[in-house]
Amino acid sequence: MQSPGKASGPMTAINITPLVDVVLVLLIIFMVTAPMIAHRTIKVDIPKAAHHSHTSTKAVQIAMDAKTQIYFSGKPVSQSELSALLAQTFAANPDTRVTLAADKSVAYGHIVALLDIIRGSKIHKIGLEVKSL
Repeated sequence: MQSPGKASGPMTAINITPLVDVVLVLLIIFMVTAPMIAHRTIKVDIPKAAHHSHTSTKAVQIAMDAKTQIYFSGKPVSQSELSALLAQTFAANPDTRVTLAADKSVAYGHIVALLDIIRGSKIHKIGLEVKSL
């Protein structure tokens, strides 16, 4: 006699649980590595420093290359676009942090102008990116 609820024929349903597990793991790996890949595509020769500290806070990435082109999270922007983007970011999250990376060949005046734009957007938590010696 058969027990109730069991079919006597072959199983016809496909178990997709392992497939979903693999896809979710791949998605997580992609989400973790994508910002690092995008950040390294901008050619910025960052100055080296003997004394610096590593921080692991989530911050908006702003970079300036040797040609003084400004990048906001890996995308090239003008100064006015940067100001508008930072104002929107600050409005969404007043605790916004910014990490600034500038090529070592960029004149100090350009970096000060960039800092002025950032602070003009009411963001005061700014970190400067450097390489270790």
